Amino acid sequence: MSDSSLSVSLLLQRLWGHLESGRKTQLVLLLLLMMVASFAEMFSIGAVLPFLSILIAPDQGLSLSVVHFFSHYFHFIPSSKVLFSLTLIFIVAAITAGMLRLLLLFFSTRISFAIGADLSGHIYERSLYQPYAIHVARNSSEIISAISTKANNVIYSIVVPALTFVSSMIMLVAVLAVLLAVNPIIALVILGGFGLIYIGIILLTRRQLAIDSESAARKSNQLIKILQEGLGAIRDVLIDSSQPAYCQIYRKTDLLLREAQGRSFFIGASPRYVIESLGIVLIASVAYIFSQPEGNAKNIIPILGALALGAQRLLPILQQAYGAWSAMHGGLFSLKDTLELLDQPMPENIAIDKSLAFDQRIDLKGISFRYQDNTPLILNDINLSIAKGSRVGFIGVTGSGKSTLLDIIMGLLTPISGVLSVDGQPINESNSACWWRHIAHVPQSIYLTDATIAENIAFSIPKDQIDFDRVCRASSQSQLANTIESWPDKYETLVGERGVRLSGGQRQRIGIARALYKQASVIVLDEATSALDNETEQAVMDAIEDLSKDLTVLIIAHRLTTLRKCMQVVELSDGKIKRVRAYQDICNSYDLSVEKL
Repeated sequence: MSDSSLSVSLLLQRLWGHLESGRKTQLVLLLLLMMVASFAEMFSIGAVLPFLSILIAPDQGLSLSVVHFFSHYFHFIPSSKVLFSLTLIFIVAAITAGMLRLLLLFFSTRISFAIGADLSGHIYERSLYQPYAIHVARNSSEIISAISTKANNVIYSIVVPALTFVSSMIMLVAVLAVLLAVNPIIALVILGGFGLIYIGIILLTRRQLAIDSESAARKSNQLIKILQEGLGAIRDVLIDSSQPAYCQIYRKTDLLLREAQGRSFFIGASPRYVIESLGIVLIASVAYIFSQPEGNAKNIIPILGALALGAQRLLPILQQAYGAWSAMHGGLFSLKDTLELLDQPMPENIAIDKSLAFDQRIDLKGISFRYQDNTPLILNDINLSIAKGSRVGFIGVTGSGKSTLLDIIMGLLTPISGVLSVDGQPINESNSACWWRHIAHVPQSIYLTDATIAENIAFSIPKDQIDFDRVCRASSQSQLANTIESWPDKYETLVGERGVRLSGGQRQRIGIARALYKQASVIVLDEATSALDNETEQAVMDAIEDLSKDLTVLIIAHRLTTLRKCMQVVELSDGKIKRVRAYQDICNSYDLSVEKL
């Protein structure tokens, strides 16, 4: 129990460190509201004893110190007026306590969900700023699950229960103080009996809660992964009629997730019914004992009334505290996964507004790279110099390291040895963002958002800030303008999710237009024209060639004809540069009857 509690305590401390200062202030104010609500609870319970005493035995009730104080202070002599005053006080106290509890629930819920929004936003932000190598190494389902599911779990399983637990503890102390004032022995018996039951339940269930917590966190990741794979490969799923296989995997994983969640819910809610039954038995037993002939039933009734009201408040508080404890342990692994993503470091260069000159050349000296320590080298001792304004082609068989080399040139991957420099300035984490401003990338598979043509060309630019003249110019240069102009909505045409409403060639040309819109100094075409026919490809390459002579173009291609405008062609083999030659020299060394390399 102590180890588990310690884990929760440490995780909550880490979570506190990720909260914004404004949220921390709100939580402190919420704590003060909890204390005010607890005092109101004390007053409402404490008002029961004098109220019932006056109601049952007016003459004896007037002798109570509290009643005597109010009678003397307000100059109420007749017992009927004292009864009316105490009735009014009791009603006001009960209503005030209820309103404060309602107010506490409102602010607790509001702050909890605001914290959830902060956490999911921070996870998304930190994930987007991670180096490209980290994104390559992990599955995107982990991030999506953390943002869409686990951030919500942190709200329902950690933040709300933690606030509930603190509030319950404050209320528990307040209610217990009143019960001790009424009858210490009975109050201690009630608290001790119920407390031991809850402690026993905690000892019996903590292990199962930890198991279910881990299972729920892992199955949540798997569900997102299954959804991504099934919907992302919908063509193959339909063609192969593999829907039953995906549905079976989904149902099995989802069932295990629901079972783990269901067990956690049952463990958290079940003690309430046992405790409520025992509470009635206990109060009935006390009433019977004190109502025996040697007892004074008239005197005990007010005490029993106060104890009954106190128990009515005490039992839900104990259940809330236990429910909060079980919920926090049920969400332990979701919190751990969330904190791991919140602990991702933010790069130091995002807030630095500085420029990086590119007027002469890009140099690679002794570049070697591998993705993981236990894997073979992808690139080995690469030395290359690229002058500004040059057109350079890269060829080689699949797996020779072409795309990896360009990722290093773009500053997306950091070599394990060697230096990438621009105009003699080494590119590293501190200035990579400055280098990215010079680069536009066109991959083989273009990612399109479910938005308009114009928004996809001016990617990530708010719609009201798009330069439509630049959009039209980039579309014309990518040989797409005539096609767009023939559509009814022209540049306002929606492309559908991932460009599903466009052909492969149209998606590819939007990607090229996107690169041209950016007006970068370096354009990287990673088999960007592979989906185009020969005539369109030639027109696109001619348009790129007609751009500024200061524009540096780096091209990966499998067709030699794509590289005909290149000043030099770099051939890679087994992670090394095999040779660097002019386009014609490369052509002479290949059988041109085979179009692809």
